Amino acid sequence: MTTATTTHFPTAGTQLEGDLVLPPGAHGVVVFAHGTGSSRHSPRNRMVAAALNRRSLGTLLVDLLTHEEEVEDARTRDLRFDIGLLADRLIGLVDWLGEHPETRSLPVGLFGASTGAAAALVAAASHREHIAAVVSRGGRPDLAGPALIQVEVPTLLIVGERDLPVVELNEQARNTMTVDAELRIVPGATHLFEEPGALEIVSEEAGTWFATHLR
Repeated sequence: MTTATTTHFPTAGTQLEGDLVLPPGAHGVVVFAHGTGSSRHSPRNRMVAAALNRRSLGTLLVDLLTHEEEVEDARTRDLRFDIGLLADRLIGLVDWLGEHPETRSLPVGLFGASTGAAAALVAAASHREHIAAVVSRGGRPDLAGPALIQVEVPTLLIVGERDLPVVELNEQARNTMTVDAELRIVPGATHLFEEPGALEIVSEEAGTWFATHLR
C-alpha cells in the first residue's frame, strides 16, 4: 500500500514542510525542487510526482522556504534566487532520506524546475555520492555557476520548444557539462508546459530517466 506522509523535515538548521509518498516496492525516491515563486502544491510538479509514483518511485515534495521566508520573498524576491541556500536545504533533505528507515536503502534523484533546477545541480555537484540522477524541467542551469561542470551524475534537461531563451541556456549547459547530459525539447511547449500533452511528455521523460538511473 502506498504510504503518504505530510510532516516537517529538519534540514540545514530549519524545518521545512513537505509530502513524502512511498509506493509499494519503491526502488528510488525523487526530491522535488520547485521553481521561482512556486511551492510543493504546484500542480505541474504534483502531476509529474504522481507519474513517478506509478513507476514505483517515491517522491518528496517540500517547500524549500519557510512560511516567514516566503512572505519575505514575496516582497523582496531575493530568496528564490539564493541558489546556495536552496541547494543546502536539498542536501539536508537527501541526508534525512539517507537516515530514515523507510528510505535509507533507496537511491535518490533530484527533479528541479526553473531556479530549483540550479539548486538541484549545485546539490548534485557537492553531494555526488548521495545523489544518483537529476532531471531539470524548464530549468536555469546557468544559475548553478561553476558547479555545473562538477556534476557527475546522469542529467536530463527538458525544455519547451517555444521557451527560446531557456532553450539556449540549456543547450549551453549541456555542451558545458562533462557528464552524461541529455537535452529533450518538447515540441510546441512554452516555459510552463501548459499546452495539451506537454506535461505528459515531461512526466514520461522524467519517469524513464529516473527508472533507468535509480536502481
